[in-house]
Amino acid sequence: MSAAGAAGPHILVLEDDPDVQTLLRKQLAAHGFKVSLASDGLDGLMKLESLAPDLMICDVMMPNLDGIEFVKAIKANNLTQKIPVIFLTAKTDPRSMIEGINVGARFYVTKPFQIDDLLSKIKRALAGR
Repeated sequence: MSAAGAAGPHILVLEDDPDVQTLLRKQLAAHGFKVSLASDGLDGLMKLESLAPDLMICDVMMPNLDGIEFVKAIKANNLTQKIPVIFLTAKTDPRSMIEGINVGARFYVTKPFQIDDLLSKIKRALAGR
């Protein structure tokens, strides 16, 4: 995937809530990341190839194509299967967490989240590529 440039590693955020998109874009950019946004899984799939992100942060509950189906699709593709994914979601039940990890997410973070916790998981996910 893309090398860290002047803006640092590139993160594709898949999130349908505009307020959460804005928060993540500002927080991640302030910590040196290049950030691109997708409004759902279909939008993410369309942008994925041209953006070549280093990591993706993905909501689970989104219209059109949810996060679980999105991650299944990227993990089935040889070109995208190694991109680490962090789920960031309001789904807090243990069954959803297990499903998220089982489909291929590196980490599962629940909303509301602490930016320091998310940044720690981003660093660990990027280091483990």
